[in-house]
Amino acid sequence: MSIGRTRAVSLLGLEGALVEVEADMGQGLPAFMIIGLPDTSLGEARDRVRAAATNTGCALPTRKLTVNLSPASLPKQGSSFDLAIAMAALAAADLVSAVSVGRIVHLGELGLDGRLRPVDGVLPAVLAARRAGAETVMVPSDNAAEAGLVPGIRIVPAASLREAAIWHGADLTPEPVEAIVRPRPIGLASASDGPRPDLADVVGNSDAVQALIVAAAGGHHLLMVGPPGAGKTMLAARLPGILPDLDLDAALEVGSVRSLAGRPVDGALDRRPPFESPHHTCSAASLIGGGSGIIRPGAASRATRGVLFLDEAPEFSRTVLDCLRQPLESGEAVIHRARAVARFPARFQLVAAANPCPCGQYGARDGRCECSPHHRRRYLAKLSGPLVDRIDLQLRVARIGSAAFRLSEQSVRPSTADARRRVEEARARTADRLASTPWRLNSEVPGVWLRERDNRLPVAVSLPADHALETGALTMRGYDRVLRVSWTLADLDGVDRPERSHVLGALALRRSS
Repeated sequence: MSIGRTRAVSLLGLEGALVEVEADMGQGLPAFMIIGLPDTSLGEARDRVRAAATNTGCALPTRKLTVNLSPASLPKQGSSFDLAIAMAALAAADLVSAVSVGRIVHLGELGLDGRLRPVDGVLPAVLAARRAGAETVMVPSDNAAEAGLVPGIRIVPAASLREAAIWHGADLTPEPVEAIVRPRPIGLASASDGPRPDLADVVGNSDAVQALIVAAAGGHHLLMVGPPGAGKTMLAARLPGILPDLDLDAALEVGSVRSLAGRPVDGALDRRPPFESPHHTCSAASLIGGGSGIIRPGAASRATRGVLFLDEAPEFSRTVLDCLRQPLESGEAVIHRARAVARFPARFQLVAAANPCPCGQYGARDGRCECSPHHRRRYLAKLSGPLVDRIDLQLRVARIGSAAFRLSEQSVRPSTADARRRVEEARARTADRLASTPWRLNSEVPGVWLRERDNRLPVAVSLPADHALETGALTMRGYDRVLRVSWTLADLDGVDRPERSHVLGALALRRSS
């Protein structure tokens, strides 16, 4: 009796665990069994592995082969276990070095001709392997650049099962094969591809531009209400451009989510914040994440460390919108299933745009609204009170007239580069102030910390917010958000603590919609 052992990675959400793959070549009628809670696609690995081994010249013996995936209580899914199962089986058959196979983590799907197909989720899988202490990971050739983004671990690319077996000491003659390359999906460009819209293109609406800079400096959520053509979408598209570049950890997190979502991850980490704009017909699963088989991240997770833009927000299903409440508070999307709980990062900036009524003309100087008050209230009521209460900045955006257009042409408008410089300076001041805490943005600071004795604002400064809380114009959550925006305004102005004007400004930004 001979047993071969190697390791693979089982992903659940963005978290991964090392799985020991054991293959036993025993006595009995020829059979191939996989045990250890495999799903359907993993159970089909039996036929893929046997055909691939035969077609690459290292056929498995016609004996009883049992493959165990340990720990047996952990659900395993996907086809990325194929290579590990094949190498454990070859080690059990004494066709490759069992010692060499046992030291390596294997990831990859096998084709019937023995070539290795690229798989999704390689970046988070390699990260999980490194955290678990693995030193070397073998991946399909097309995944090598993505896997190589993880520092501190050796990556071995392989184009076929034969090439992998030779690397582990099999007595086979090398045969060159054409590596399988996954085509890049059309229309899924990264945030750094193509020309970037400039903030200087925005004509008029200086208050909205200032609110955008405040949102970027503090990581605050933003709601814009205004008639069609007021520039809401134009403003939202320019927010990622004024956000600072991502650090290494954030870029790895964003790349891991892209990899899990099946989107291409090139040979260099994209340091620009992502931008996601789902259509208003999307479902809760497409926004938050889910799936009947493999759990995939939704738009909220793909926008982590960047911007999630909901255009025509009242047109979304109210049930779908309310799914954002928990991610907005925790920065995490949690997907519950019968056998497992998957967690994805969802620390995004929400930007929502809404018309003031179904026809969009309410409040417009040059338009006539024919919607009844009941229809207007019902339309905006799709944005539930608890959801709106979690949005820090609530801004009314108006159309500009010809006079304002001509005046704005003669004035100096801030460019994206200028705005990003202001944002970076404000965030640097925030990071210095919060250096002894686990937070780096004002939007992340809990209200309890802001209201502590050492951090509490003087009564004369916080009086406008205190009065709004006393009269019921603000909830306790809204009060804390006003304090956070006040600190952001102070950081933008370069002062140590918020002044009364900053609290008044934060209240105005919250009430102006």
